[in-house]
Amino acid sequence: MNALLLTAQAGAGVGGMVTLIYIVVLGVFFYFFLIRPQRKEQKQKQDMLSQLAVGDSVLTTAGFYGIVIDMTEDTVIVEFGNNKNCRIPMQKAAIVQIEKPEDGAAS
Repeated sequence: MNALLLTAQAGAGVGGMVTLIYIVVLGVFFYFFLIRPQRKEQKQKQDMLSQLAVGDSVLTTAGFYGIVIDMTEDTVIVEFGNNKNCRIPMQKAAIVQIEKPEDGAAS
């Protein structure tokens, strides 16, 4: 009877080890496929927004192209259209893409 009890306890220890391995593998999976790519994307966007300057052509999340005419710490004023009368303040986070003026002249 003691032999059966020892065998059952040894089997439970192996099952606990397998469960621990599954948890570790799942954690590594989440890190490499969910957390790490998201952090990399956030860092790229932060780097892009840090290079933003007055006069840059930008694309907003709404799909509008405009030119930055004024900036504060977290807000930009973007001018849309050719008539120079459509100026809208917006958050920097609403900018998806930046094109420097010298990039457009080289094309």
